[in-house]
Amino acid sequence: MNKYGYIFLFLISLFSCRKIHRNSDYQNIDFKQEMRKFVIGISQYAKNIKPDFLIIPQNGVELITQNGQENGALHQQYLQAIDGQGQEDFNYGFDDDDIPTSNDEHQYLKHFLDLEKGLDKKILITDYCSITNHIAESYQKNDQYGYTGFVAISRELDIIPTIIHQENSENINQLSQAKNFLYLINPANYATKEEFIHTLKQTNYDLIIMDWSLNRIPFTSQELDSIKHKQNGGLRKIIAYVSIGEAESYRYYWQNDWDSNKPFWLEAENPDWPGNYTVKYWEKSWQDIIYGNNQSYIKKVIEAGFDGVYLDKIDSFEFFEERYN
Repeated sequence: MNKYGYIFLFLISLFSCRKIHRNSDYQNIDFKQEMRKFVIGISQYAKNIKPDFLIIPQNGVELITQNGQENGALHQQYLQAIDGQGQEDFNYGFDDDDIPTSNDEHQYLKHFLDLEKGLDKKILITDYCSITNHIAESYQKNDQYGYTGFVAISRELDIIPTIIHQENSENINQLSQAKNFLYLINPANYATKEEFIHTLKQTNYDLIIMDWSLNRIPFTSQELDSIKHKQNGGLRKIIAYVSIGEAESYRYYWQNDWDSNKPFWLEAENPDWPGNYTVKYWEKSWQDIIYGNNQSYIKKVIEAGFDGVYLDKIDSFEFFEERYN
């Protein structure tokens, strides 16, 4: 073998050793269980401060069973920690907007969601479609299943629909009473915070999922109190969106030097959402940013006066399972 052949073999062996070492760092981690523990920790912390604070994870429905399978025993501690379940793309959007979700995927998700519904967990469905008959079908199916739906005509979640499904003037004192919800976490269409607040106050949604801040400026308790009143006089719940499976470069906690000197728990950037980075969510350094202390995200959300949190990127465990299991 000539010298180039030896060099090639050396490079292959070096790459293989690095790959084995990298995988060995994760071989003892149960990625689903680590996410369960994270959510349970958030719930215990938040409810210790505010007992009626709502915890609603989005996606990652497999976490409700101990083995993450349809036939698994229920994970009671995790289920006790959550008050509802959010699910995207249940009827439309799994493959693309306005494309019906396949029956196999639909039934797979429905199995888990029905288990949660049977335990009095509120099911919040977000479908992505804009064609009129698709919108009607989404709401019809969700009503049929006993779920509460929202149809987003933009995946950017920046548009308030003109028609509210099952609009009402009732006071919403409990999550179970909500007949509809608005998912609006991108304020790009609003020039000022005041305009954004004014627009929300003119709606009659039972529940609003929104950010804790606008352009990194937190909403005050007084501002949130005003939003909690529907235009028709009824009271509603306001839920803060918080991503716990990804770090976002536009959040208050992001430090400028992370672009060049990223923390050890920061992983790859999400190719579909620039500025969003998968995190090793089981690491204490990341979890300390999210909850457990006076400077944490969850503490800021509680102090502002939100009624709960909508925890996104719960399904980040899939990122690690696909790469390291």
